[in-house]
Amino acid sequence: MNPEAVMESHPVENTDPSERGDTAGGAVTEVVLPGVVEPSGLEIRVRPAPRPAAGEVVLALEASGVSFAEQQMRRGKYYDQPPFPFVPGYDMVGVVVRAGEGVDASLIGRRFAALTKVGGWASLVALPVAGLVEVPGGLDPAEAETVVVNGITAWQMLHRVARVRAGQTVLVHGANGGVGSTLVQLARHAGIRVIGTASPRHHEAVRALGATPLDYRAADLPRQVRELAPGGVDAVFDHVGGDGIVDSFGLLAKGGTLVSYGTAATRDVAGSSKLPVLKLIGRLLLWNLLPNGRRTHFYNIWAGKRRSAAFHERLRTDLGQVLALLADGAITAQVAARVPLSRAAEAVRLAESGTVTGKVILVPDPADGAAPDPR
Repeated sequence: MNPEAVMESHPVENTDPSERGDTAGGAVTEVVLPGVVEPSGLEIRVRPAPRPAAGEVVLALEASGVSFAEQQMRRGKYYDQPPFPFVPGYDMVGVVVRAGEGVDASLIGRRFAALTKVGGWASLVALPVAGLVEVPGGLDPAEAETVVVNGITAWQMLHRVARVRAGQTVLVHGANGGVGSTLVQLARHAGIRVIGTASPRHHEAVRALGATPLDYRAADLPRQVRELAPGGVDAVFDHVGGDGIVDSFGLLAKGGTLVSYGTAATRDVAGSSKLPVLKLIGRLLLWNLLPNGRRTHFYNIWAGKRRSAAFHERLRTDLGQVLALLADGAITAQVAARVPLSRAAEAVRLAESGTVTGKVILVPDPADGAAPDPR
């Protein structure tokens, strides 16, 4: 059964924001992570609606994703998460309903995507206008949401870090996941051959994306990859970390690049949230000293000064290209399920279950479906 069909008990109509009859609302509903808790420990709170400061707008939520970052945060395992309690939500898509001083009022009623890191699981969010990326007309907000943090991450790793070219071969671990499924599609669109690891239950979906699927749990996985790419692969994209990173590095061809972007292997390991990341980065740096023509990189989406003009320009450029590909049908959104904001615990459990392909999306509850009046 399609998980999205099961979870979509509160559908949200996709209409042009400029044509919706937005009504007044003086409060914001938000999901709060109070501490290290099970998904059921997430709290729903209501507080006064935010007002935008100079250079800010208020976005009315249309979609926000459940990413691996939030899964780590609820365990207290995300590298630089804020102190508890806080509102999670790494990214979002929404309509501008209020504009602060110095902001062009014509933005009101338009749909934008934003990278938030935290704070996105709320019905209204105040954000700097500099970080907004306009969503092409006609795109479903939930579908656009699937390629915000996932699309930026995949695009930058593929084209800015590894710089893979048409005709080359890459290995994508977790090819059924949010980043992985986007990465597979971007690579295939660029003429790159993809080998993707996933659980066997997801092999059909991975194959449909254009990749050759392999069981990530297979004891002889490196041998299977070598059979498909005897000379090694030109890039490996690894979100797992742990000891398996050694195999990832060993599968590189001469001149190949290992891009590490997570530590999923240690998600449930007790202890410091920073130590696994620091150990992984140290190992990658040591490998870069080896004279073997292979290189490694630890990808951090926030590298390059989060508040700098160059950072925002790069974000707009890269996400803009991914959204354009989505709007043109060159890639397809992988929406695993749409879950109302008030049922965030259910959404987190589903995202962590390992049973879905793509991204679980939080959408407004029916009462929050209309954006507040911008006055």
